[in-house]
Amino acid sequence: MINHLTRRFFLRTSAAAAAGIMSLNPPCSAIEPIGRTRPSHLKLSVAAYSYRDHLTGKKTPHMTMYDFVDRAADMGLDAVEPTSYYFAPEVTPNQLNKFKQYAFELGLDISGTAIGNNFCLPSGPERDRQIAHTKAWIDRAAELDAPVIRIFAGSVPKGDDETAAVGRAIAGIKEVLPYAATKGIMLALENHGGITATPDQLLRLVQSIDAPNFGVNLDTGNFRTEDPYGDLARIAPYAVNVQVKTEISRRGQKKENADLAKLISILREAKYSGYVVLEHEAAEDPITSIPKHIKALRSLIAG
Repeated sequence: MINHLTRRFFLRTSAAAAAGIMSLNPPCSAIEPIGRTRPSHLKLSVAAYSYRDHLTGKKTPHMTMYDFVDRAADMGLDAVEPTSYYFAPEVTPNQLNKFKQYAFELGLDISGTAIGNNFCLPSGPERDRQIAHTKAWIDRAAELDAPVIRIFAGSVPKGDDETAAVGRAIAGIKEVLPYAATKGIMLALENHGGITATPDQLLRLVQSIDAPNFGVNLDTGNFRTEDPYGDLARIAPYAVNVQVKTEISRRGQKKENADLAKLISILREAKYSGYVVLEHEAAEDPITSIPKHIKALRSLIAG
């Protein structure tokens, strides 16, 4: 099997050669779009975050993470995304392995996991905790056989400068990437507001980091711009994981139902291959609405 570094280098140089633009100059120190050449291959997963109020007991029926896996299996999904928030802070490797085995026995992969972090913080104990938390979940993702972790960049601290915050976020990501590489884990930076609220802001970070285990977690509901679909299309070539929302929000307008067919078309146009993870945030009850959205996505992917 080609390792990540060789594969990324092969894809980049092959794409350049095909375009007739190869040169003897060394590659620039910025990530390039993933050089996918094969047709898009999409698989379906669902994020535990979709059932957050049920997993935390805020709404009934109360669910455990095992109940979450059962629901995914009942819908015939390919995988689950067990969001880190719903494991106990002191979760052990044995407990993670038990969860992984349970999913495996129901025919489900672990498509990835997701953490909350803020790398915009200045040097100090809190920033150190953010780095340590990320590394801890890199270890836990490895236990789960989760190939990718969704990460955040963060937001500008009050009274601080965005340029300085961006620099600290880039430094934070660069600090944890080598450790993730030792565990075979990819880190996927999400367009999640703050300093990644627009495609230009996100690309400023993405193009400042060159690592074979780094890419974008494309969240289809998080660009609150004039043209969310166009902005998602700009970012899709960098995606290594995709979380699909059932709504979008254009700047200055009310939320509207997402055009799922258009979203799938954007992914196919970018030749994205991998998991499409439903992350349900709409007001409708996820217990009844998620199966309907999964059915719609399955039909679009099959088509």
